[in-house]
Amino acid sequence: MKPTDTSNPEYFHRVVDCQWACPAHTDVPEYIRLIAQGQFTDAYMVNRESNVFPGVLGRVCDRPCEPACRRGRVEDKPVAICRLKRVASDLKGAFKDRLPVVPETSNGKRVACIGAGPASLTVANDLVPLGYQVTIFEALARPGGLMRTNIPAFRLPAEILDSEIDVILDMGVELKLGHRIDSMEALLDEGWDAVFVGSGAPRGKDLDLPGREEASANIHIGIDWLESVAFDHVEKIGERVLIIGVGNTAMDCCRSSLRLGSTDVKVMARKPRDFFKASDWELEDAEEENVEIVVNHSPKEFVLEDGRLVGMRFDQMEYQVDDDGRITDQRVIGERFIPADDVVLAIGQENAFPWVERGLGIEFDKWDVPIVDETTFQSTRAGVFFGGDAAFGPKNIIWAVEHGHQAAVSVHKHCTGADVSDRLPVTMNLSSRKMGIHEWSYKNDYNPLERGLMPHVSLTQRFRKLNIEVELGFSPEQAEKEVQRCLNCDIQTAFTDRLCIECDACIDICPTDCLTITGNGTEEDLRQRLKAPSENPDQLLFVSGPLMHTARVMVKDENLCVHCGLCAERCPTAAWDMQKSRFSFPYAIDEEEACLSRNRRSA
Repeated sequence: MKPTDTSNPEYFHRVVDCQWACPAHTDVPEYIRLIAQGQFTDAYMVNRESNVFPGVLGRVCDRPCEPACRRGRVEDKPVAICRLKRVASDLKGAFKDRLPVVPETSNGKRVACIGAGPASLTVANDLVPLGYQVTIFEALARPGGLMRTNIPAFRLPAEILDSEIDVILDMGVELKLGHRIDSMEALLDEGWDAVFVGSGAPRGKDLDLPGREEASANIHIGIDWLESVAFDHVEKIGERVLIIGVGNTAMDCCRSSLRLGSTDVKVMARKPRDFFKASDWELEDAEEENVEIVVNHSPKEFVLEDGRLVGMRFDQMEYQVDDDGRITDQRVIGERFIPADDVVLAIGQENAFPWVERGLGIEFDKWDVPIVDETTFQSTRAGVFFGGDAAFGPKNIIWAVEHGHQAAVSVHKHCTGADVSDRLPVTMNLSSRKMGIHEWSYKNDYNPLERGLMPHVSLTQRFRKLNIEVELGFSPEQAEKEVQRCLNCDIQTAFTDRLCIECDACIDICPTDCLTITGNGTEEDLRQRLKAPSENPDQLLFVSGPLMHTARVMVKDENLCVHCGLCAERCPTAAWDMQKSRFSFPYAIDEEEACLSRNRRSA
């Protein structure tokens, strides 16, 4: 193998598994260390730079970072990354003086954003400090999009959502509530310099089964029903409720039903539990509230008596699953009737663009979804951009935020006449954490603490009102313990091959046997000759250049390394060092500063 190019930011970025897995690339280890130091406001600002809504996402993020967490490779459970994000938000101090300064005069460019969800709000957050006049059009009476309408208040209190939205609106964004856009053509005729569509995926999927039309009064589309609950248009539901579907929306529907008076709530799943879309913690929270999750039941028909819904009939299914976890066969093994007063359909969402006229240069694919560039988020019509669920279908808030960041870069480039595809590269800075011969500017001791349990409102209290937040958040004392579980994966093991004397001291002391000095070879060959078995080929190998004395190479399996720093402490020649990697992911303001810098040089 060729020596690993550690100057390429992607290499060390992939080593920081939590940050690599986060769509917005939040510097997770950095903000956890700041929490450990009691610097909660600094931790909040590290979060806000990338994810814009730390208080929201500290409660309801889908947490792609946590399954990737390296702690999960040495213990059963990862660091409670999401809940520590909430700690930073809950305990922060004043921070608004640290936000970007909004210029007193406009740059003369007008941008329209459709929908006041996370993607549009992020676009506004990034463009207003550059002097853009941003107007957000929202059909509903309050901003927030699906953050407000589809996430119940017992998970995300309205005051938390409002406070983080207000930070953006107070920059000078014009918000037009109750203003539905019914015609893209008419909007474009108003002469906007750019248009961003962040309208989400507002159409819930229906279930076309016998009895659907006749029982429509008691059959509800999940996202529409949650919106009605959020705006107090629905205050009760039947005692027996069936939720069809097992995504996160289904979990919100079943738990909301309990708070509206249901006593018997069942979530009906067509497949086994391993195939559920809902997050494990969402399922656990629902089951804690005595929601019954019924697997292997495929909806067959709605059953009515005297013109009123009385339940549903299901086919009972049996599946054959191969060793890779894929369904290879299925069959019906029986039939079952389950009584119900109401049914909520939470089987997915779809994009809906009846208001975008054809013939405007905005092309649609075979699913009637706009064709959008995955890097620039520009449609086939220059100056019209899509992001969030409106771009590539339903995902989650953190994806929508990252879409907003990247779309804002493109809007800025479009409005300044630059090529929207010409993006600044990701950059990386490495700095040693060494303070003395055996001292580091971070705590590198391994702490065997188990993951902390989130305190909850008791079951006897939480159903009294719809908006009682169930999770209470970590106390400072709990946070103090949880931060010690972070392995500091952004403190990289940096190796200088010309300093190595091949004494094997680092190999002897390594607690995970992740280091091997051996003859070079192909990757497949090297993985078979490592000191410890290489069980994750998706994680990179570090391979040094030829060592001075034997021309062998130092190999490190990044999958096994826990960044303890013992190799660097033991090394007598300082061939190993522990270096903090800091990545810079360009935003619109960085593109502006780069442009100004080029202009100054040319002048």
